[in-house]
Amino acid sequence: MAVKDTKLHTAYIVSNTRVGDGIYELVLVCDELARTMLPGEFINIHVPGSQTELLSIPLSFSHIDVEAGLIYLAYAVVGSGTKRLSALCAKTALRVLGPCGHGWDMPLSKEKALLVSGGIGAPPVLAAAALFKSQGIAVDVIIGAQTADKLWGVKRAHAIGVDRLFLTTDDGTLGEKGFTTDVMQKLLAETSYGCVCTCGPAPMMKRVAALAKAAHIPCQASLERMMTCGFGACATCTVQMVDGSNKGCCMVGPVFNAEEVAW
Repeated sequence: MAVKDTKLHTAYIVSNTRVGDGIYELVLVCDELARTMLPGEFINIHVPGSQTELLSIPLSFSHIDVEAGLIYLAYAVVGSGTKRLSALCAKTALRVLGPCGHGWDMPLSKEKALLVSGGIGAPPVLAAAALFKSQGIAVDVIIGAQTADKLWGVKRAHAIGVDRLFLTTDDGTLGEKGFTTDVMQKLLAETSYGCVCTCGPAPMMKRVAALAKAAHIPCQASLERMMTCGFGACATCTVQMVDGSNKGCCMVGPVFNAEEVAW
């Protein structure tokens, strides 16, 4: 296995656009990162503007334009760090650590894959969709959010050419009213899948993992943690495993075998 060359880079903001209720699309340019990052991996962004907040923001990408050196990300404003990030304009230089973590594994089966995202979990899920499609694996994608103004990823899913796209919102303002796992349960009853991948709120991923296990389908989950350092030194992002051990989300993850996680 190749050793990952995780290091600090300087990336520049190309655009930082509000696309929904508290949802932003961020495009960075950094040639070396664009060449080396793999789907499911993340970068840790140091956001300037505060002398007291030292935590970086971990973000996984939705897609990369290697030739142009562009990295496409999406994020939700959920705290002071992402609020400061949302105020930054084009040409701002950012200190970025990456590539970080373990990304998606290619499925062992060539059967269709089912990918499930909730909240702002769509970027890494859509990166997986593009990866699988490039290897000849068909993909069904479910994207869910609380309401239409918070649902991101439809344009990107169409650009990838996913085989089927299902949308859900809690309030019914877009797609089917209800939860992603409701749609997943229906699809499992009618379609054969070779793998499941998921990213989003922990309760949703726990349910996705349980449904996949009951259907005897391998499941990968991209977990969300605050990755303080991004390289395994601070132990603030540990994930409890079913065998009683704890593993660092920033090094062993963020993508885990869902059956190994103690949900």
